[in-house]
Amino acid sequence: MKNFKTLSRLSLALATLLTIQSAVAADEPWTEDARAVATGVSPKLLQVLTDAIAKSGAADAVTVCQDVAPKMAKVASEQSGWQIRRVSLRNRNPKAVPDAWERETLEDFDRRAAAGEPAASLERTTVQTVDGKALQRYMRALPTQGMCLSCHGSADQLAPGVAERLKALYPEDRAVGYSLGQIRGAMTLKRAP
Repeated sequence: MKNFKTLSRLSLALATLLTIQSAVAADEPWTEDARAVATGVSPKLLQVLTDAIAKSGAADAVTVCQDVAPKMAKVASEQSGWQIRRVSLRNRNPKAVPDAWERETLEDFDRRAAAGEPAASLERTTVQTVDGKALQRYMRALPTQGMCLSCHGSADQLAPGVAERLKALYPEDRAVGYSLGQIRGAMTLKRAP
């Protein structure tokens, strides 16, 4: 029992240290830059998807998300100097699997959202040392919005033709069954300073 209490105290201390590290890093100038980049990409993608859904329906918008979203991230990466991608614990795209830090951060976002923090405000920063070099990292939660449910909601919420399109394009899809406001994933950025 004593070992369990000691382990619990160590876990709490580690969680506190990570929270403090994020809070301290949030004051760094690079964090503001990362935040601006992350919050600039999502609205552009949502507009492209909204236009695609209005033009030809949600099933066709799946291919827009498949093709256009990575291109938008690439352009934003080239313009900003950050490596940008989206990740999820329940990914659709096989390239959206989180690394260890991203997984830990997504799990932290889920805990914080369950504790009542607004999902749209969840972010985390750190500076990691990789191969002896500093790497700035930033993540921002992507909560599920109303329009997302037509492709990411429960089976009864999926728009006509979406399930079939998803099965054809993403046979290992795990990104359905979300509810409004639930964290669907995160925008993740990294760069060498």
